Amino acid sequence: MNDPEHGKRKTTRSGAPRVHPSCVIRDTILGQFTDIAERVNLAECEVGDFTYIERHVEAIYTTIGKFCSVASNSRLNALNHPMERVTQHKISYRPNEYFVHMKVDKAFREQRQKARVVIGHDVWIGHGAIILPSISVGDGAVVAAGAVVTKNIEPYAVVAGVPAKRIKWRFEKEVREKLLALAWWDWDHDKLATAIVNMQSMTAEQFVRHYA
Repeated sequence: MNDPEHGKRKTTRSGAPRVHPSCVIRDTILGQFTDIAERVNLAECEVGDFTYIERHVEAIYTTIGKFCSVASNSRLNALNHPMERVTQHKISYRPNEYFVHMKVDKAFREQRQKARVVIGHDVWIGHGAIILPSISVGDGAVVAAGAVVTKNIEPYAVVAGVPAKRIKWRFEKEVREKLLALAWWDWDHDKLATAIVNMQSMTAEQFVRHYA
């Protein structure tokens, strides 16, 4: 064999997104190493590198950062109905489903599209959580199972309940600020590979000191 690559150990897996065939994905961008499980429905979303989405999740008009973990049955950007109208039913904004020659209410659709949800990096969204329109979730935050998020969430906050409220911080303020400045989620693939052992063995305080 004259091939110089023959016999070398492969250290990097394919970064192609893994999408279960039962998923429905429309007008959505998937980053490298993303993993989309059974019966996920995504419409007009962006999903960052290394993020994985578990079974039965639905998301629309949502930007999800890198390294996020989205648990089963979550709903991202649970769209509101027009309570101010005579009827809340979709007959007023999607009459095309019921009457010939009638069109979608474009203004109402554009309003929904503008109410985008933005989720930061390294966010964990628990089982069955619901995030309402126009919400921002900061880097490193945790949304507990079953929470209903009606207000923006600060980085590294842990929120729970209906409506969701902060119950604690993941780390002290100094560590939170250093982690945000470090932005390890933007490191290149090789640097991430060498950092894994430290992610496993170091505390957050030790990690930020080591890479400061």
